Amino acid sequence: MANQEELTFEQAMKNLEDIVDKLEEGDVPLEKAIEYYKEGMKLSKFCNDKLKSVEDEITEIMNENGETESYIVEEE
Repeated sequence: MANQEELTFEQAMKNLEDIVDKLEEGDVPLEKAIEYYKEGMKLSKFCNDKLKSVEDEITEIMNENGETESYIVEEE
């Protein structure tokens, strides 16, 4: 996997999709499947962390004083 600091969310998702496709083919040797699985877990964590970071940024709004404060979106 490329250095995670250089990897974009979109690249990580594409790499993860490629790994899933390879594993779904079913003719991957066990050792290679384990490598793919480990790499997929790293990519999954990377994507989850990116999404969480963006979610945290989005849930902050700027008040009239120019300070940020938490904003909670109520789900229906």
